[in-house]
Formats: sequence, structure tokens, C-alpha cells
Amino acid sequence: MSEPASISSGIAARYATAMFELAKESKSLAKLEGNLNDLAQALTESGDLRAMIASPVLSRDEQGTAMGAIAKKMNLVPELQNGLALMAQKRRLFVLPQLVAQLDAMIAEDKGEVSAEVVSAKALTKAQAEKLAKTLKARVGKDVKINATVDESLIGGLVVKMGSKMIDTSIRSKLDSLQNVMKEVG
Repeated sequence: MSEPASISSGIAARYATAMFELAKESKSLAKLEGNLNDLAQALTESGDLRAMIASPVLSRDEQGTAMGAIAKKMNLVPELQNGLALMAQKRRLFVLPQLVAQLDAMIAEDKGEVSAEVVSAKALTKAQAEKLAKTLKARVGKDVKINATVDESLIGGLVVKMGSKMIDTSIRSKLDSLQNVMKEVG
């Protein structure tokens, strides 16, 4: 991990821990989890939001006002609203994507879940996602929350990442390994 990424991760971890503990204390973890999904979707879909949290041009007050309006509009839990306001005041909004990921992981761990990043060539159907979750649960012994994305360049198959483990059954990786074998022979 590079030094800036490590620093961002450390900053996000401190804020995430505080928000998690406060939400757990006030028994609002379920609402916080829903808010995090909405916030992650907003970060993915809105280039303006990503630009605002990373902008060195905007003042602390401008970022705080903008983030406050977004938090109010999204109806975020008070722990998250207050945390985001503090992050804006301290010019730490740039770690928002890492914060969302850390909070997601903390909530999953609290619920006894494991998160799995699944990349497939085509979108998984609900039945396929459930079958995959059941298979992974049998393997790790915990409930598995699947975060699915689509990458058509895989051609077919899946790439599953759980923690430090990765299972790659994509056709692209099989073709790549076949190409390497053929280079060695020739």
C-alpha cells in the first residue's frame, strides 16, 4: 500500500470507528448500513460529489455546507451527518470512499458477515447470487454479502475476492494462462 493510501486509510479508520461506536450505542446500525449504501451509490454516480469532496479550492465552510445539504437531503443518521460535518471542518472529506468501505466492513463483521467482491461478465440473476452466497457461506462458515459488478472483458465466468483470497474462473484469465503456456513452448 502506498504511503498516501495508507494515510487515507488510517484517517478513514479513525472516523469510521467513532461513527460505528456512536451508531451502535444509539442502536441505529441498520439505518447506518442503508445510508452507507445510498452514499456509496451517490459517490459512484455523481462526478460532482467526487469533485466536491476532493476539491482543494472549496473552503471548509463551503464543503461543510454542501455536505450538510447532501446529508439532510439523503436523510442520513445523525452520527453520519455529524461525522461528515466534522470531516468537512477538518478537510478530511477526501477519505469518504474509504470511510464508507471501512464502515461497511465494520457493520458486516458486527453482523457476522463476510463481504465478497464478485465481478462477472454479465449481471448475476438473483438466483445466481443466492446460490453463490450459499456456496461461499459453506466455504467460510459465515453469511456472505455479495457486492457484484460487471466487466464484459471477462468473456465468461467470475472473479471472487474475499479478504485476501481471490478465485478467478474467468475465461479471460484462462486464455491469458494458455497464451503464457504457448509462449513458453514456442
